[in-house]
Amino acid sequence: MDIIDHKIICLLAEDSRRSLSDIGEHVSLSPSAVNERMRRLLASGAIKRFTVDADHAALGMDILAFVFVALDARANEEAFRAYMNGHRAIAECHHITGAWSYLIKIRVSALTGIEDFLADLKARGFLARSETVIALSTITETPFTPPEI
Repeated sequence: MDIIDHKIICLLAEDSRRSLSDIGEHVSLSPSAVNERMRRLLASGAIKRFTVDADHAALGMDILAFVFVALDARANEEAFRAYMNGHRAIAECHHITGAWSYLIKIRVSALTGIEDFLADLKARGFLARSETVIALSTITETPFTPPEI
């Protein structure tokens, strides 16, 4: 990956709907050359997907919480990870160091959504203990931070 690939990724991170010709103007390449680079970046996994940066409040998912989870000793960790990947409320899930096993970022429409989420983790046998922190407001949130070049 060279400097042009990095610039393409940064431009797409700003607006994934940019046209190939617009990107090409910024990196001094033809649209077909940009398309080829994007194809390679997708194939290599450097770009995972193209997505939308939605307004969570407008979608009725304006409650943001962070849930620290310690897995039950008998829990099937692979089943837990599969559950995390398939749950609509989960924005992020990180395996972490320290006293907790995972840090989960969830978005729900009501506080009862947090209770429901925790009850489901308990019912599935995943949860030994948890701690939940509710965000009062979000100062900044970015889906991608481009590397310094």
